[in-house]
Amino acid sequence: MKQPISIASAGTETGVLDDFFTRAMIAGIGVAIVAAPLGCFVVWRRLAYFGDTLAHAALLGVALAFLFEVNITLAVFVVCTGVALALLLLQRRATLSSDSLLGLLAHASLALGLVVLAFMTWIRMDLMGFLFGDILAVSRADIATIYIGGAVVLAVLAVIWRPLFAATVNRELAEAEGMHPERTNVVFMILMATVIAISMKIVGVLLITALLIIPAAAARRFSTGPEQMAVIAAIIGVASIVGGLYGSLTWDTPSGPSIVVAALVFFLISVSPVAALLSRSRRQAQGETS
Repeated sequence: MKQPISIASAGTETGVLDDFFTRAMIAGIGVAIVAAPLGCFVVWRRLAYFGDTLAHAALLGVALAFLFEVNITLAVFVVCTGVALALLLLQRRATLSSDSLLGLLAHASLALGLVVLAFMTWIRMDLMGFLFGDILAVSRADIATIYIGGAVVLAVLAVIWRPLFAATVNRELAEAEGMHPERTNVVFMILMATVIAISMKIVGVLLITALLIIPAAAARRFSTGPEQMAVIAAIIGVASIVGGLYGSLTWDTPSGPSIVVAALVFFLISVSPVAALLSRSRRQAQGETS
């Protein structure tokens, strides 16, 4: 696989800058919209390390995809789902804490992936594309996968939104009301695995968690409710995609990391004194009107 390159260098080498740019923009926007609401739950539930664990497991999925010659997205989804279910099983039977289990699964799956790749001497690849993404290599089939898979994820999330949020706020109360938080949690983990599988090609294994967390964290300061936070996170995610791609075009930097840096800029703006003052003024105005 090619090493990830910037938009400017791609346009110089191929002469089809508009085609690369359009595909990259469409694919990135689709991932940002899907990742935003899930990222909100990651922030609310303090599951950043869980997302990181699934991202590390994605490399094992890539290795198995090459070993068995199957679709990479499908293999990553299966492996990430397996790791998520293994976490649930270990939480019930093991005496270790959740963060210890997450560390064990993250590093074990990453190491297994690297070992499997090392044994496949007949395959030559550059891991940089998988680690940091290569949005410029997105094809029409990849875009279709992102939008079809993303639509399914958002539809399922809309169905489980209420019980999932209730379990996030108070698990015991959700159980008392018959919302089955354990079942909802399994569905949420599968949705996370799906998003990681379809977004891996955009920002890569090492930056997926950042795309999930940073827009949601930036939106937290500007929102007054969970649904509003999800919408604002999606807007920030889309703006990060646009800003990152244009930044890559302007300064000839890698596209995936540029997108994450753009998201970081929005987060820094959200924690600035000016943003805090605006947020406080808006909440006071809402309190007076109510």
